[in-house]
Amino acid sequence: MRAAPTLTASRTVFFRAIDELATVGDLVRFGASALSEAGCWFGHGSDNALDEAHLLVLHAVHLRDVFLVEASLPQEFYAARVASTEKQAVGDLLWRRVNEKIPAAYLIGEALFAGLPFYVDERVLVPRSPLAEVIDLAFGSLLSAVPDRILDIGTGSGCIAIACAYAAPEAEVVATDVDEGARKVAWCNVQRHGLEDRVHVVGADVFDGVDGRFDLVISNPPYVPRAVVDALPSEYGHEPRIGLDAGVDGLDVARRLLAAGNEHLTPEGMMIVEVGEASSALEATYPDAPFIWLDDELESGGEGVFMIRAADLPLQ
Repeated sequence: MRAAPTLTASRTVFFRAIDELATVGDLVRFGASALSEAGCWFGHGSDNALDEAHLLVLHAVHLRDVFLVEASLPQEFYAARVASTEKQAVGDLLWRRVNEKIPAAYLIGEALFAGLPFYVDERVLVPRSPLAEVIDLAFGSLLSAVPDRILDIGTGSGCIAIACAYAAPEAEVVATDVDEGARKVAWCNVQRHGLEDRVHVVGADVFDGVDGRFDLVISNPPYVPRAVVDALPSEYGHEPRIGLDAGVDGLDVARRLLAAGNEHLTPEGMMIVEVGEASSALEATYPDAPFIWLDDELESGGEGVFMIRAADLPLQ
């Protein structure tokens, strides 16, 4: 006996199923089922099929902003019937997510970081760093004083630099990236947030191209070992490899930060860096380094974030 076709067996079957649906709630349920059936990987903003289906469906029917503000929709919205053009828009988004494994943030062109909206495309990583929470901690209690000058190395979309600018309203922030495409996205977001006079986007390779000293150097550099990058879920293939691949042990960029950080920090300055799962390799490489690990402070999850004082650098 032939098995019944699955939801994602073909585009015809997929859109025929969508045509049979009537309400926003129907589309959300269908989307969650399709994402689960297709084995999509979650972690570029959501961690489960239902939340991602919510995001894509509500974006397509122009209710996403209401959802973000209110954290949920009134029940009557889920019971509201949808027009055929809305079904088509939902179907197009879901079909691409299911078949091309494109992260939802790229499909809708936006991601949230530290509660702030950022434009994103495939020139930059999707913002998802625990540094969003660390920034609140740093400016609230970890730093002895609010920094006057902040350097964000490997800024990508500019989300970390911009979040720092909000947290320190009087600070000058320099956001660097070696990639021109990433710098264009970062500048787009600087303009979006009206921070052109305080956040400066600069082309630099780690510290090469950076002038002056800073009270805080913060970075979410590439930290994934090369062999691991090659084995990541398909969704990661849409992200720029330069933002992930950090050599054999994941420490290519971290080493450069630790070797030259003292040359760019003020005497009382601090460096905050995310190295993720490369934290074990980092500690093995620098067994006596006085890293201050912040993982236990992260209520929202994440790992491998350390802080180190300028006085304890350089590390060789």
